[in-house]
Amino acid sequence: MKQLNIKDVTQYVEANIGVFHEKRIRSLDHLKLDKVLKRKNPYLFKAKYATTSDQIVRGIVDAHISSNEETVFGDWLEGLAIFINEKVYGGRKSGIPNIDLEFDRDGVRYIITIKSGPNWGNSSQIAKMVSDFKTAKKTLRTGNSQLNITAVNGCCYGIDNNPDKGDYFKYCGQAFWSFISGNENLYIDIIEPLGHRARERNEEFQKSYTQMINRFFKEFVITYCNDNGEIDWEKLVRFNSGMTKR
Repeated sequence: MKQLNIKDVTQYVEANIGVFHEKRIRSLDHLKLDKVLKRKNPYLFKAKYATTSDQIVRGIVDAHISSNEETVFGDWLEGLAIFINEKVYGGRKSGIPNIDLEFDRDGVRYIITIKSGPNWGNSSQIAKMVSDFKTAKKTLRTGNSQLNITAVNGCCYGIDNNPDKGDYFKYCGQAFWSFISGNENLYIDIIEPLGHRARERNEEFQKSYTQMINRFFKEFVITYCNDNGEIDWEKLVRFNSGMTKR
């Protein structure tokens, strides 16, 4: 085990955080109104008394952005976790499907699946993760039947006060960052560098966001509003949920 140098973490974040912001902006550039309309529930907007095109357009776009950002940033944090673990324990990106990180400590091989937060999956998804852990253990023991392996679900934020899940351990927030780094304060230390050039990056994002909202608003009004300006709910629902004629 090596002592973690926070300067290394800061340099990594500042050098790579731009990737996250670039992906945020790129996701807007490739977004199409018809695609997000297909993914969202039109009945929900009606039930919430959405009466303007702006409410619907912003509603579907903001929901898409929130979901996309969670995924993109989760992937970015996974890279940060692997970088930190490599510095301390010589860990590495796993070559086994659905396992994100492997490292050895005190005679134990840890196999880790990294998620953003603690409430990431339903029972079927968790069962799939457990199955992946079992498959990974079999794969690793092919070359060394005596290998002592522990499976971990690491979550970048949140709290779980009952980490022992039987088939695996679940470490969240401070517990996760401390587990991969040996530094109990790392979960706080990484906050400051994450804000590197955040203001400038967000201004770029807001410019792209505003342009896209204006473009979608115009398209929505032309396609899904009557001549008097009212939303044509029947047309909208038909587009979203109607059977395709063959």
